[in-house]
Amino acid sequence: MSAPRYDARPPNAGSEGTLRERTLARAIARWVLGHGGSERLAVLAGRAAVAELAGDTALAPLDPEVCDALRREPLVGDGSAPASFVVDADGRFYLWRNFQHEGEVAAALSQRRAAGAPKPLPDDALATLFPGGDPARDGAQRAAVSAVGGRRFLVLTGGPGTGKTTTVLRMLLRLQRDGAAGAGIAVAAPTGKAAQRLVQSLRQESERLRGHLSPDWRPALEALPMAEALTVHRLLGWSPAINAYWRGPDTPVDAGIVVIDEASMLDLSQLRALLRALREDAVLVLVGDADQLSPVGAGSVLMDLVAVLEAQSAPDLVRLRHGFRADAVLQPVNAAVRDGDGEALAAALDAAGDRATLRTVETAAAVAREARRWAEHLAGQGPPPEASDPNEAAVALRQLAARQLLCALRDGPYGVDALNAAIERHLRQRWQVPADQPWYPGRVVMVTRNHYGAGLFNGDLGLCLRGEEGGLRVWFENEAGARAFAPGALPAHEPAWALTIHKSQGSEYGHVAVLLPPDPEHRILSRQLLYTALSRARHSLEVWGPAASLGAALQRGVRRASGLARRLGQTR
Repeated sequence: MSAPRYDARPPNAGSEGTLRERTLARAIARWVLGHGGSERLAVLAGRAAVAELAGDTALAPLDPEVCDALRREPLVGDGSAPASFVVDADGRFYLWRNFQHEGEVAAALSQRRAAGAPKPLPDDALATLFPGGDPARDGAQRAAVSAVGGRRFLVLTGGPGTGKTTTVLRMLLRLQRDGAAGAGIAVAAPTGKAAQRLVQSLRQESERLRGHLSPDWRPALEALPMAEALTVHRLLGWSPAINAYWRGPDTPVDAGIVVIDEASMLDLSQLRALLRALREDAVLVLVGDADQLSPVGAGSVLMDLVAVLEAQSAPDLVRLRHGFRADAVLQPVNAAVRDGDGEALAAALDAAGDRATLRTVETAAAVAREARRWAEHLAGQGPPPEASDPNEAAVALRQLAARQLLCALRDGPYGVDALNAAIERHLRQRWQVPADQPWYPGRVVMVTRNHYGAGLFNGDLGLCLRGEEGGLRVWFENEAGARAFAPGALPAHEPAWALTIHKSQGSEYGHVAVLLPPDPEHRILSRQLLYTALSRARHSLEVWGPAASLGAALQRGVRRASGLARRLGQTR
C-alpha cells in the first residue's frame, strides 16, 4: 500500500518543505495506512509530525465535520485514554505525546500555584534588600521579591537591562532566610553558556550588594551557592544511554529552590521533565524574556504561561519593564520591535543616530562586501597577545563580547556557514596564517556538542591563544576565570565569527550586526527573531538586509499552534 499524495507542509510554511519533512511525513502516513487508518488520517498525521519539527504541538482547530469523522477512527481518541492521535474538544489534532505533555504540564503548574501560601515581605525588609533604591524605579523588582515568599511557583519576565539577575539574587536571599532552601538551591539554564553567564552575573551582583547589606542578611548571602553553572540537562540527569532523564518523581532534584534562567528556551518536553523531577515542596522560579524566540523544540511554554498569567492578573507573574542601563538609547528600538510598531521603530532608529544603522544588503555580492568590511575591522585589531595564565585569557575572552555578527540563516550565501568561511579566509590572509595550519592565535570557535567529562557544553565560546612557550591552546571561560584545552581535545565545534540568532540567546554584545535574508517572504522572518537579535546589543547595532525583510519580520508575529494556554487557563 502506497502513501497518499498530500501537502506535507506545516501550516503557513509557505514552501514545499525540506527533504527531512517530506520523508518524515511519508513515513508517518505509511504507518497510519498500515495500521488501518484512513487516507485523511494519514495526511493529518504526517502534517502533525512535520508541524512538530516547526515547533507546533498540534494542528490548528480542524473543521467540525473533519473532527467528527476522525473521532470515529480506532487510532484516534479524545484524550481520556492513550491513543496514537487525539482530537481535543476544540478540534486540535495531536500526536499523543504532545497532548499528554500539555496535560501534565498544566496539571503540575496548577498544583504548584494552588499549594502556595503567600507571605509578603514588609516594606522595611524590602528596603534593606534594595539599599539606595527607589520604589518608583525598582518597584516591580521589590514586588517579585515580596511575591515569591511562600509560593511554589513564580514567573519573572522582562527584557534586557530590566534587572532580572538583580531580582533573582534578592529572591534567593529572601527564600534562603525564610528557610525555603531545604535540601539546597539549584540555578540552571537550558544551555551551558546561559548557565555560566547566570552564575557569573549572580556572583557579580552578590559582591556588589555585600558591602551595602545589613548584617542580619549577610548569613543568607554567604549561604547562596555561586560555584556551579548547571544546564537543565545536568540538573535533570540526562542519560544518553537511555535517551532520557533519570531524575523524576522517585529520584527528585535535591533542591528546595530551583531557578531556571532563559526559560524561553525551554520546550514542552523539558518543562514536563522538570516539573516531574521537582520535590513537592520545592519553589520553582522561571526567569526569561517571553518576547524572545521560542525554543528549538516543540511548544512556546514561557510565552503561553506569561500570556495566561497576565490575562488573569496573576500574582505569581511579575514583568519587569524599567530599564536600568545607563546607556538606554536602544531600549526604544527593542520596545518598538517587541510591539510590532513600525512608526515607533522608525522614530527610535532615527533617535539612535549612528548607534543604529540600516545597511541595504540585497544580493550575495553585497553580503560578501559587508563580510569583508566586518573581517577587516577584526583583522585591523591584530591577533590577540600571548596568554600564559587564566587571568590573561579571561581578559581576551571578555573582549569577544565587544562585537558579534548574527545571521537568521545557517545555510546559503546569507547564512552562518558562508559568513564564517569568508571572514576566516580574510583573517588568514591578513594575519598570514599558513594554509595547512588549522589553528592560529585569535581563532574563535563554538562547541556544538556537550562533553560532560571536559565540562564543555553546546554554545560555549573558545578562543585560541599562543602561550609563552609558543604552543597553541583554546581557552574557555569558567568559574575560576578561564581554562585551556589542546585543540585536538575539543568536542565537536565550529567557527564562531558569525552565529545564528538562535545560538546568541542568553548572550549580550557591545555591537551587533544582524543579517536578514533578502526574501521578505522567507518563513524564518518574525518579530520574535528580530527582537531576539537586536536585543543582544548593549551599545550599538546595524541591520544588513532590504527594508522589505525588516518590515516583514516586524509585522509577522509567530504564535505556535498549541493547546497549552487553553489548558492553563482552565486549571487556574
